[in-house]
Amino acid sequence: MNPPRRANTFRDMPQQQPRPRVDSTSTQRGPTRSDMPWQRARGFVRERPLLERVYWFVVKALLWLFFGSIGYVVVLKYVPVWVTPLIVSRWIDTLGTNESSKVYKSWRPYDKISKEAALAVVASEDQAFPTHWGFDFDEIQDAIKENQHRKRPRGASTISQQVAKNVFLWNGRSYIRKGLEVYFTVLIELIWGKKRILEVYLNVAETGPMTFGVEAASQRYYGHAAESLSRNEAARIAAVLPNPRLFSIKKPSNYIQRRTRQIARQMRYLGGQKFIRNL
Repeated sequence: MNPPRRANTFRDMPQQQPRPRVDSTSTQRGPTRSDMPWQRARGFVRERPLLERVYWFVVKALLWLFFGSIGYVVVLKYVPVWVTPLIVSRWIDTLGTNESSKVYKSWRPYDKISKEAALAVVASEDQAFPTHWGFDFDEIQDAIKENQHRKRPRGASTISQQVAKNVFLWNGRSYIRKGLEVYFTVLIELIWGKKRILEVYLNVAETGPMTFGVEAASQRYYGHAAESLSRNEAARIAAVLPNPRLFSIKKPSNYIQRRTRQIARQMRYLGGQKFIRNL
């Protein structure tokens, strides 16, 4: 008796039917990506990459400005500030006029400027300068109350705010510029410190027509260096700071003479130069 025959599994397997060939020229085809419902809003699909590019461009630009501004502030902690937006603006204003476009400016280190000049501007502009962190909130509140009844608003900017405005920003009044002023005031308070802020202020403050800094004012109006300024001379320079284009150091009005005496008295009440000795 013959043994049972083993099935040929390979031969007996059902053969896979070949796939029908699809003619590339055939008009019958399956759905593509463009036929899907979420792809039909072609306008939205085209705009999305552009919006993303704009978004990332803005983000990168803001980051560059942020870190660039910090780097610029760090550099100016050690480098003299030769040019400011205010100097450029005043120079442009003289173009096409009969006014002289010559800029009077000489940078002097803090140790080469009479401490009477430093004390005078503190006594006149910002007596809380040694202790505040860039903003005198008590003075701001007083100014807000007074300006409700004054025709001409009184400012409450500290020396730090004035330095931030003069060195980094443009002239004018707007919420954007005020916000940037706050930002740069915080930066220079943190990075520069009081002594450097006062040094820059004494060198960039407008002290007369096309005249910037106490050294230029001392040379131009007193005929000697700022290192040898007397108390009354320094007080007169500080007296014209609110409006140095209107008030004159060389030919002081009765108001400037009276203001000079007031500042000199304040300098004595503050205790003299020891008031700013530990900046």
